Amino acid sequence: MASLTASGGAPLPPSQTGSARLTGITASASRRASGVLDSAERGHLRACALLLVIALVCFLPGFVSLQPMDRDEPRFAQASKQMLETGDFVDIRFQGEARHKKPVGIYWAQAATVAVGEALGIDNARTTIALYRLPSLIGALAASLIAYWAALAFMPRRGAVLAAALFTACLMLSAEARLAKTDALLTACAVAAMGALARAWLGRVRLERERAPPSRGTALIFWLAVALGILVKGPMVPLFAGLAALVLAIREQSWRWLLALRPLPGFVLTLAIVAPWFLAIAWKSGGAFYGEAVGHDMLAKVGTGAEKHWAPPGAYLGVFFATFWPGAAFAVLSVPFAWRNRREDAVAFLLAWIVPAWLLFEAVPTKLPHYVLPLMPAVAILTVLALAGAPVSRRRWETVVAGLVVAVPFGITIGLIGVGWQLDRTVPWLGLPLLLAACALAALAWAMFARGVGEGALVLAVGAGAVLSAGVFGLSQTEVPALKLSPRLAAIRDGLPCEAVQTASLGYREPSLVFLIGTNLATPSTGAEAAAFLRAGGCRLVFVESRYAQDFATATAGLDATRVGVVSGFNINTGRRTELSAYATGLAGAPAP
Repeated sequence: MASLTASGGAPLPPSQTGSARLTGITASASRRASGVLDSAERGHLRACALLLVIALVCFLPGFVSLQPMDRDEPRFAQASKQMLETGDFVDIRFQGEARHKKPVGIYWAQAATVAVGEALGIDNARTTIALYRLPSLIGALAASLIAYWAALAFMPRRGAVLAAALFTACLMLSAEARLAKTDALLTACAVAAMGALARAWLGRVRLERERAPPSRGTALIFWLAVALGILVKGPMVPLFAGLAALVLAIREQSWRWLLALRPLPGFVLTLAIVAPWFLAIAWKSGGAFYGEAVGHDMLAKVGTGAEKHWAPPGAYLGVFFATFWPGAAFAVLSVPFAWRNRREDAVAFLLAWIVPAWLLFEAVPTKLPHYVLPLMPAVAILTVLALAGAPVSRRRWETVVAGLVVAVPFGITIGLIGVGWQLDRTVPWLGLPLLLAACALAALAWAMFARGVGEGALVLAVGAGAVLSAGVFGLSQTEVPALKLSPRLAAIRDGLPCEAVQTASLGYREPSLVFLIGTNLATPSTGAEAAAFLRAGGCRLVFVESRYAQDFATATAGLDATRVGVVSGFNINTGRRTELSAYATGLAGAPAP
């Protein structure tokens, strides 16, 4: 093998040899990254195909194997399941409790995908969580493609592909794509509305000069996105669009540019789409839906930290490097660019998209990381705009900040090893190669950025995001059984030699267990109630959390209850170790299931 030498023929010092090799690696990676973007910018079809490939690599690993994630996901899924069980597609319920927190859109979508799964003959479709996740997967895929469409209003196709890919690879969108909740669909609706609003704003000069008629297609996209967004999560899409429009109208000292969106017919269309269900639920609940959704859910989040989700102002900024990884480390560098160019129309719109809503969320006491997800496409677009105009040479502080792109995959790798060892005395060996590969790709992205190759650095960062998602969600989580309490409890129930098992749970009341066991899962509050449940006759099963073991033992003295299993693990929701014992009655002579 030929050795690297100096111009005089002497071997290079080791430090220079290493530097030369790194330069060669970054140069090769840069050419490959450029080639990917060269191919994508040749046509919209190629661009969309590339984004779909990136999205599927980021979103599909673990889509089926990840257990129902307490508590929100199984609450949504269980309510959708009960719609299919009862045939009532207006009222929303979790067991016997009215769930008047969110509108009906996500429940309809989930019920539809499960119904299709049943029609196709999928076994146990109603307790297959992946079917309930399909609307979120579709929403995340749509959000990726719509982010590309929105970015085209600000930059050429090459940059739009890169911005959409950076958004697609972010950890928060990857997580929401796998959860049967509202936020992936909401994000798709919000980005569509903001993309249409951007076209109205950026096209206002042409509209005034040429007196061209407003684009019906853009207006239709906007109002459909608003209407669907309202059905999915109430006022959130109008909030995002309204805040941005208000800031821009004040800047422009005119509202006339909004006429491009045809507000009167658009409002009528929105009302026609959303009014039927809102009227139906008002009649069905006697107005209780609005009292709960507005008076308790929304206002509680505004006034206090609802459901133990309080956090101080600045919390979203604090977790930004994780939620928008891998783009966050580079997005910080766009702040000086945004300030310098704040008077330009494109930058002004992106700031109006991000800043008012972000400040509002920071001010509200209740905070959850996914609340700011619909703002991330604007952050990605601003990041690409900033790097496209940045000088090749990097200032020291920029290189240091960009180095944080390595911190997240390294921290996750160490954290997963620690969690696996602490909970199950195991190391996630299956996922470890991908986790280390993500660390390596992130380090190479940092090296490319330091050498002035911003575009290539973002491409490699996107690759790191895809590899990390596969390593974490697809492989590592399957190697930590301690986190899967409810599936292991359901397996005990399914293994009993009975055709039908009446089941109760004492002390452990996570929605995931209700979803997996069934709507009729009983939840006694004391050992005496659990004992009475077992004495009611037939094949019966009770899960007893260790905190209630003594109470249960006293109440069941003299009862012929067989201990059929023990499950020990970690309850993610409560943050503590949990052990449950399973006791069954009526097993003697029970027919095989």
